[in-house]
Formats: sequence, C-alpha cells, structure tokens
Amino acid sequence: MKTRIDAAGNLVGRYEGLTPDAPALLIGSHIDSVRDGGRYDGMLGVLMGVELVAHYAAQGRRFPFALEVIGFGDEEGSRFPAAMLTSRAVAGLLKEAPADMQDPAGITLHDALAEDGLALERMPEAARKPDEILAYLEAHIEQGPVLEAENRAVGVVTAIAAQYRFHVRMKGVAGHAGTMPMSLRQDALTAAAEAVLAIEKIGQSGPSDLVATVGQLTVVPGVPNVVPGEVVFSIDVRAGDAAVRNAATVEIRTALEALAARRKVTLEISLQQDLPATPCDAALTDMLSEAAQAVTGTVPRRMVSGAGHDAMILAALAPVCMLFIRCEGGISHNPAEAVDPSDVEQAFQVMTRFIEDFAGRRP
Repeated sequence: MKTRIDAAGNLVGRYEGLTPDAPALLIGSHIDSVRDGGRYDGMLGVLMGVELVAHYAAQGRRFPFALEVIGFGDEEGSRFPAAMLTSRAVAGLLKEAPADMQDPAGITLHDALAEDGLALERMPEAARKPDEILAYLEAHIEQGPVLEAENRAVGVVTAIAAQYRFHVRMKGVAGHAGTMPMSLRQDALTAAAEAVLAIEKIGQSGPSDLVATVGQLTVVPGVPNVVPGEVVFSIDVRAGDAAVRNAATVEIRTALEALAARRKVTLEISLQQDLPATPCDAALTDMLSEAAQAVTGTVPRRMVSGAGHDAMILAALAPVCMLFIRCEGGISHNPAEAVDPSDVEQAFQVMTRFIEDFAGRRP
C-alpha cells in the first residue's frame, strides 16, 4: 500500500484498483484506546484491513475499486474532551478547525498535533469527497456477551445506538460529620447515590437495548469527616431507537429534579454529547449477512450496537456496514479483552466474501 498520515492524524494505506485513482472501499477502525484498555478494541479492525490487502496482494488480485485501510486516531476521546474528531474530519463534518482544548496534563490539542507535524487549523483538510469513497466496512469486537451466549463467532450490525452523555452537578452544604444532625443535612453524596439508583431503575424498565450508566463520580471535598457538599457525575443513556433514548432521558431528568428538591440540593444537568441512532446501509448489511451465512453455514445474528463506532460518523460520507466478532465474556475496555483466533479467521473469510461479492455486484 501507499501509506500516509492525513491532516487529522489518521493513518491511511491505499491498495490501488484496476484503474488508477478509482474510488475506494474503505476498511478500518480506530487505533487509540481507553486507559487500561485491551488489545483488540479498534485495532483488530485495522489489522484485519491490513491482512485483507496482504491476502489480495499475495494473489496479485485487484478490483474495480481501490482498497483503503484507515486507522482513526481519536475514537474514544480518552485524552481530550471530544470523541471521534478524526473520523469527523474524514467525513467532512469539521467545516472549520475544532476549538482548542487541553488534556488532563494541560497539553493543548494544538500542541499535541504540532508534536507530530500536524496543525489544528488544517484538520478539516482530511475531508474526503463522496465520490472518492464507495462504502465503509468496519470489523470490531462485539464488546458485549450476546454472541458468546449464542455460541456465534460473528454477528452483523444493523444500527448503532443513539447516545446522550450528560454532566451532572449536585450541590448541598458541606458540614462537620460529627456535629451536623442527620435531619438537617443537605448531603450531596446521598442525593447522588439516590440519583444513581433512580437512573439504574429507569434503564432497567425499558426495552432490552436501553441502557443507562453512571460511569464517573467525583465527591467534594472528599474527606472522611466532612458531609459532602458537592458531587459531579456523568450519565450515559443509549438505545437503538432515539425516541426510546429521549423518553428515558426525560424520565431521568424528572426523577433527579424531584429528589434534588426533596433533599434540598441544587441540580445542574448539561448535555455533553448527542449522537443520533445510525442505521447501517440496508443493501450492504444484507450482502454482509449473505457472506456470513455462506461462511458459517447459519443465518447470522443481526444486532444493534450499543457502543459508538467510527462507522456512525462515516455514514455522513458513504454507506456503512459493520461486522461484530465474539469477545471472551463480552469484556472490553479492560486488559482482559480476548478473542479466539478461529473467530477472527471466520470474520476474515466473511470480509473476503463480502469484498468479492461487492466487486461482482457493482456496475
């Protein structure tokens, strides 16, 4: 492949088609990770793209389109307070340079990019034109237990769930733990604890693909002998249907407002992320399902992805489809992340079948 790093910091390799400058079938995922993450989240999909090109290069086989492999540089949003900036750039969704921001160490995005010879103001130049990309194919570990529970190596994604992420602040009154009577306390932590349980209950009351999570919580002042005066926490709400997500969010907000008033603490809720539900392209999904059935001999499991992926951003540029690969115990974002090599081999065979079918069905 001819390789390059684009203006957003994505790693791109291109395997030319039968004619120079042909549009490309884009294959990839992300190369960044979460703190204390595993080996396979994102990177497996990138390496499978490389293996696919190696497979066809060894045969000297080319297609009416180019194969491009891309490793997106920032899907997780682990370092800076924004996610999927690099795929947004490729999809043409960054009409202007993103606002500068800092990581926890105080290093700005501008300076981090400059260390690798990149410029923040030039990130939008990574945008691809719609006529350059025919489709986007992403293989990814499932990050859940469904495929393992059903003893399936692979699954076909039909849609990526809608997501809301909120930043919540509850403020009470800090006081001495020994002298503040229980009946007079405005304890921000007990209010937050009740809020967490209310959020869990609402998440459990909806359809099976509705999930609600509090994954981060900070207590102030955070010392043993002081009644907590302030708590900051996150809320993550997801569902395959945006209407279900929205209804659950309204219910959560109503519950939190009621308990805050009853406990005499103030409540601030601010929206940090709003990602709409993204359906995968129906024709490509059917083609991927046919490939999976041909390889496995069984009708594949079709499923909604509760996790966000670069595919949901690339859908603004080109039709997308996704293949899930079983992971041990459904564990992800964890060093214990694991896959079975035979499952990966099946996924590889599904992807080769898909690419060859895609080539045969194009005009």
